[in-house]
Amino acid sequence: MNGPVKSPVHSENYPSSFYTATARELAELPRLQGALEVDVCVVGGGFSGVNTALELAERGFSVALLEAKRVGWGASGRNGGELIRGIGHGIEQFAGEIGQQGIDAISRMGIEAVEIVRERVARYDIDCDLRLGYCDLALKPRHMRELEEDLEFLTKLGYRHEVRLLQRDQMEEVIGSERYIGGMVDMGSGHLHPLNLVLGEARAAREAGVQIFEYSPAEKIVKGERPRVITPQGEVSCRYLVLCGNAYIGHKLEPYIGGKVLPAGSYLVATEPLSEAQWREIIPQDMAFADLSVALDYYHLSADRRLLFGGLCNYSGRDPSDISAALRPKLERVFPQLKGVRIDYEWGGMIGIGANRLPQIGRLPDAPNILYAQAYAGHGVNATHMAARVIAELLSGQAQRFDIFDRVKHLTFPGGPALRSPLLALGMLYYRAKDLL
Repeated sequence: MNGPVKSPVHSENYPSSFYTATARELAELPRLQGALEVDVCVVGGGFSGVNTALELAERGFSVALLEAKRVGWGASGRNGGELIRGIGHGIEQFAGEIGQQGIDAISRMGIEAVEIVRERVARYDIDCDLRLGYCDLALKPRHMRELEEDLEFLTKLGYRHEVRLLQRDQMEEVIGSERYIGGMVDMGSGHLHPLNLVLGEARAAREAGVQIFEYSPAEKIVKGERPRVITPQGEVSCRYLVLCGNAYIGHKLEPYIGGKVLPAGSYLVATEPLSEAQWREIIPQDMAFADLSVALDYYHLSADRRLLFGGLCNYSGRDPSDISAALRPKLERVFPQLKGVRIDYEWGGMIGIGANRLPQIGRLPDAPNILYAQAYAGHGVNATHMAARVIAELLSGQAQRFDIFDRVKHLTFPGGPALRSPLLALGMLYYRAKDLL
């Protein structure tokens, strides 16, 4: 291979990426044709939608899932593949809306979310290269103080996995980089192949009775006692509708939630396979990593020992003209010993971000039988699975955990779609400026 794969569409109608090239279950599923009646219709074939459908099917509901492209086509099949405990950012800010009990519940759910993924992989024998071991990376003394507080919090919470702080002189145990002043190892988090995970979960959902339709975009929603979802060649009538399109939901389909989530571009590269000497020098314990800055770098090894490196989140609405050229300086700043390493794959996609960076899980004010889950702010591998569970709990008569999220009010971004990306870019510039202090 002479250079990174850049073609926008893979031969199986997926965006080109390392994940697509190594996917295991790419068989196409049928389009929806004609009318269908089910208990629950789910829109969106990513982690949120697939796992909501699976959770509900396991509880005895009849479920249809509509995906506009392919299962895992969006962020679920393109993300950094890091499975990290926690939901939301700075959840203490929501004390006035959900109280301390709500904050404690979300904290516990942030840990349970990772366990859900691990249980899925084991129960359904999903081959997604799951590896446990993760390290938060400190770039400045403030980050070390934050990690000390995090360790104290996890200890009080009774976190059952190994967690330990590393000082600068201990960092070589886990990473071959001089960039960091310390870190915190968490053996309950880790990394995986996200596209293979969601494809395996979709297989499990189909085996549980879920009818999954690809190339079946939701073009119109008709609200009422039994909502209807209209697609180009059919429609689904249901008791409950769950919208899980996230950054790809679109403003026209449902403006209420479309106005509360902004799409932001996220980008990654995968190097050539590294020699044993190279990978043992940079990541000897096969962990995943992310630093604590706003404009963070995150990375880990693939199963075939490539370095998968992300560190470019674009809020302007414009994709970089050359992803590899944009990310290579960041990669080589972390690992100068890989200077000049060949990059075999580059790719990107849209993640959904809300104003307060807490996942948005709720119901439409004018249609309580229409639910939604979105805006994971780049930490969706675990949070999506938790969102699916609390929605399934709600429809099964257990509303307590759903109601915690539903009580949080989320800002509708002003100005319509044309103005939202510039507003988000300005907001993130503010947070990046604060991060430099």
